[in-house]
Amino acid sequence: MKLHRLLFPFLMLLGLTLAACSPQEAGGPAVPVKIEVSVATVAAQAKGFTVGSMMSPNTVYVFFDTQCPHCGHLWEASQALHSRIKFVWIPVGMINAISSAQAAALLTAVNPGALMAEHEASLLAGKGGVSGSSSAPADIEKAIKSNTQLLNSFGAEAVPFVIARNLKTGQTVSRDGAMSTPVLAEFLGLDLP
Repeated sequence: MKLHRLLFPFLMLLGLTLAACSPQEAGGPAVPVKIEVSVATVAAQAKGFTVGSMMSPNTVYVFFDTQCPHCGHLWEASQALHSRIKFVWIPVGMINAISSAQAAALLTAVNPGALMAEHEASLLAGKGGVSGSSSAPADIEKAIKSNTQLLNSFGAEAVPFVIARNLKTGQTVSRDGAMSTPVLAEFLGLDLP
């Protein structure tokens, strides 16, 4: 009976202690606060590289992981639209350790568009993509982590994740997954010739 009297207060104290912990206090990752998908938020907070029509008034933002073959297919589908629209490709580190190293290589490349084309061709051929350095500059590592957190804050569960303003409606649109060129053009409100 004495054990029961000591066990109950101990369990109550343990329960109160556990109820007060947050993931940050426990040393785990912070639970992202879900925010509304916004072109302005992405433009202000994300770090990526730009390809396509630099003078285009409309920008398409693509969150991608370098190890994602669906992202590679979207890269290929977007090529036909580069003469008409500007794309900002925003690397995240989600799939595995090499994702962040390859993302850092792209963000620090002299010509990231050319390196991305080489990378995606290698990835889609089953060769794993371009090599990445195991040590990236601290600001680049921080940017990739920040990109990943921003993507998570939108509640996105997959890459590629595309955010843009539809040219016909002016509405912000977002979608995950690869698309063919015609589907991507329709999603963006572009008419194909």
